[in-house]
Amino acid sequence: MSAIRIEGLVKKFGETAAVSDVDLDIPSGSLFFLLGPSGCGKTTLLRMIAGFTEPTAGRIMFGDRDVARVPANGRNTGMVFQNYALWPHMTVAENVAFGLEVRKLSRSAIDEKVRHALELVHMGPYAGRKPAELSGGQQQRVALARAVVFEPSVLLLDEPLSNLDAKLRLEMRLEIRRIVDTLRITTVYVTHDQEEALSLADGMAVLRGGKVVQVGAPRAMYRRPNCQFVADFLGDTNFLPAILVRSDAGEALYKTAAGNLRSTVAPFPREAELSLSLRPEALRMVRGGGAGGNALAGTVRSSIYLGDIAQHEIGLDGCDATIRVAELNPKNPPAVGERVALEIDADDVVPLAS
Repeated sequence: MSAIRIEGLVKKFGETAAVSDVDLDIPSGSLFFLLGPSGCGKTTLLRMIAGFTEPTAGRIMFGDRDVARVPANGRNTGMVFQNYALWPHMTVAENVAFGLEVRKLSRSAIDEKVRHALELVHMGPYAGRKPAELSGGQQQRVALARAVVFEPSVLLLDEPLSNLDAKLRLEMRLEIRRIVDTLRITTVYVTHDQEEALSLADGMAVLRGGKVVQVGAPRAMYRRPNCQFVADFLGDTNFLPAILVRSDAGEALYKTAAGNLRSTVAPFPREAELSLSLRPEALRMVRGGGAGGNALAGTVRSSIYLGDIAQHEIGLDGCDATIRVAELNPKNPPAVGERVALEIDADDVVPLAS
């Protein structure tokens, strides 16, 4: 396994910069996510790490070795593609063995490595089947086995779960985490699915317009995004325009059209235009009075019951803003038109510059 360091990486197609001056450090043995909306440059960045696309400028370091201009077959990377890319005329075992045969290993070594790789992904009993005889999840396991069978120093995953249904995606998330932990292999995973990144990643980078917007651990980035784009991309949130009234002793007071809110989330931006990010699950709906000091008031405009949660829309007093609230384990939904208060802890009020 190798740590990956990316320095000043640029890729231009004509005058268009698909990736622009990217710097990243990916620790050895970690599962690192590149995520962002379509067209943000994440797949181009992955293809440059793989060696399928040559950078316009910059370095890609695998340990102490710059591989930016090294062909793909000289980098010792394993790749899992979005469409699996299995040979339909070969059996499972033959698909997994293909890369080893190209490397001209002995038959006994190939058989041993294939057996071990298939056991790792729980596909040993299916070694003699063809891809068409497998489910989507099973095909993805075979693709993983083929990618790790020759013990690459880096594993690259290009939206590997996008073709699976919701239940299989959840199952394969756990499998990928288990395999990475077992092999301790440096893994770079591209996705636009925030849940995959938040549930699996050791670290992640959010990209926008070819640039890295924020890098960090999932929990830290979700709770403390550095801009409105990251806050909105990593899950659902409400933005409430605000101005800073005062800040002292680790707490700030912000004025909004719906009322004042306290925040303990520093730094406290002083820009003329800023917003408070309020996650729906951080808001507590209080009915019949008795709300605490950090609260807004409003009227229920809609309520949707989804079993484990209910989603409410609350029209705030004093402005035209509507705010979303997520209620866990709902038992007694509010009526449309009912008056409510919305409490929120000061460390869940996140001020962000516009």
